Amino acid sequence: MRRAPGVFESFNFAFEGIIHVLRTQRNMRIHFAIAVGVLVFALIVDVTKLELIALLISIAFVLIAEMLNSAVEAAIDIATTEFDPMAKLAKDVAAGAVLIASTNALVVGYLVFAGKVADRSSQLLDRLRHQPAELTLVALVLTVIIVVATKAYTGRGTPLRGGLPSGHAALAFAGWMAATYVAGADHRFLISSIALIMALLVAQTRVESGIHSAIEVAYGALVGALATLAVFQVFS
Repeated sequence: MRRAPGVFESFNFAFEGIIHVLRTQRNMRIHFAIAVGVLVFALIVDVTKLELIALLISIAFVLIAEMLNSAVEAAIDIATTEFDPMAKLAKDVAAGAVLIASTNALVVGYLVFAGKVADRSSQLLDRLRHQPAELTLVALVLTVIIVVATKAYTGRGTPLRGGLPSGHAALAFAGWMAATYVAGADHRFLISSIALIMALLVAQTRVESGIHSAIEVAYGALVGALATLAVFQVFS
């Protein structure tokens, strides 16, 4: 008869499960990295105790949902090797739980950080918001020039496809930075968040389509954001 695991063994098994999910599931690694970033940012902006509790509960909710989703998928894959509509439904339900948890965490994060970020950045951005729209155009043109020049130097890809850096990512993140600067104080955080999500989606599609590597996309995003930031800082 197999003896029941001790307390320390149970903890060890639990940690092994967490480590396994982190090693094998890309989404779990993404959620984990975002959680670390959120907590670091929470310390920087000095959130209250109740706000920190809300963030911790939301983070735990997302990570637990992702782990349960992985467990459900593994159990189903072991139980059947053929297509089963009920197996697909079970996986979809588990994935839906992760979506609900992630959406809840996004809303909580917005409610916690929106006011704090807006207060800290309003003075600088209010001065820049009234700059002429030509600055945005100059920033986008400068981004295109940097992208084309870099591709010409590295000899990789074409101006519109492939190579270092990703032009689509560069323009997407340039647009995000410009939108952040020109948005009004009342809706700045919301507009900036939406623009950032759209830029991240553009970057993701370039990687998933196989046109660019993650490094090329990250470099393009950095070029676009920094070029736009420099234009607004220098000419404001």
